[in-house]
Amino acid sequence: MNGMKSWLLFFLCFCFGVTLSVAQVDRPSSAREELNRGVAAFRNSNYDEAIEHFNNAVHWDPELKVAHLYLANAHAQYYVPGVDTPENISHATHALDEYDLVLRDDPDNKSAVKGIAFLNLQLKRLDEARNSYARAAKIDPSDPESFYSIGVIDWSIVYRDVMETKTKLKLNADQPIFSSHECLYLRAVHLQDVENGIMVLTHAIDLRKNYSDAMAYLNLLYRMRAELECGDQTAYAADLRKASQWTDLAMGTRKKNAEAQTKKNQKPETSSPQ
Repeated sequence: MNGMKSWLLFFLCFCFGVTLSVAQVDRPSSAREELNRGVAAFRNSNYDEAIEHFNNAVHWDPELKVAHLYLANAHAQYYVPGVDTPENISHATHALDEYDLVLRDDPDNKSAVKGIAFLNLQLKRLDEARNSYARAAKIDPSDPESFYSIGVIDWSIVYRDVMETKTKLKLNADQPIFSSHECLYLRAVHLQDVENGIMVLTHAIDLRKNYSDAMAYLNLLYRMRAELECGDQTAYAADLRKASQWTDLAMGTRKKNAEAQTKKNQKPETSSPQ
C-alpha cells in the first residue's frame, strides 16, 4: 500500500513538473501568437481586440519590445485631439507609458520617439513634441519627416503667440503686426524659432526633393518672418516675395507628384517569367 502511495506521489510530482516546464517553454510562443493576432486586428482597425491581444502578449513576455510598441500605437489610435474625457486621456497616457517602456531598453528606437512626439503634438504639448522630433532627427539624420515636423512646430508656436497678440490689439488675422509696438517683443522672443523652422524645412527638402508639404510650410514661415520685420518695409516685401515663390513651387510639386502617382497606378502589372 505504501508502495502504491509512493508511486502515486511520484507520478503527481512528475506530472506537475512537466506542466510547469511546458508552461515555461510556451510563454514566448504564446506571446508571439498573441502578438500576431493583435497585429492582424490592428491592420483591420479593430483596436479593442488588438489592445487585448497585445496586453496578453506583454503578459506572457514582458520583454517583447515589439508588443509594447504595437500596444502604444493601438492606444494612440484611439486618442482624439481636444477631447478631455477620462477615457480619451487614459488612451494617451497608456500610449506614452508603453513608448517609455520601449525606450528604457532601446533609447534609440525611432518609432517610439516619433510616437511620443506625434502624441505630444496632438496633446498641444508643442515644446515636448519639438524636443522629441529633434531626438528622432539625431537618431536618423536621413529622415526628412522629423525635420519637417520640427519646422511645423516652430511655425505653430510663433503663429499661436502672434494670433494671441493680434486678438489683444483687435487686429484681424490678415492684418500685419509688424508696425505695432508689440512686434519688437515678438521678434526678440520668436525670430530664432522662425529662422530654425526655415533651416530644418530647407534641410527636409534637401533630403526629399519633392516634399511639397515642407515647401508649403516654408511659405508660411517666410510670411511669419515678414510679420516680425517690425517696420522694415523692404525686408517685409522681400519675405513676402520669397513666400510666394515657395507657394508656387509647392503647388507645382504637388501637381507633379499627383501625375507621377497616376502614372504609377495606371502602369500594367507584368507577370513573372515561368
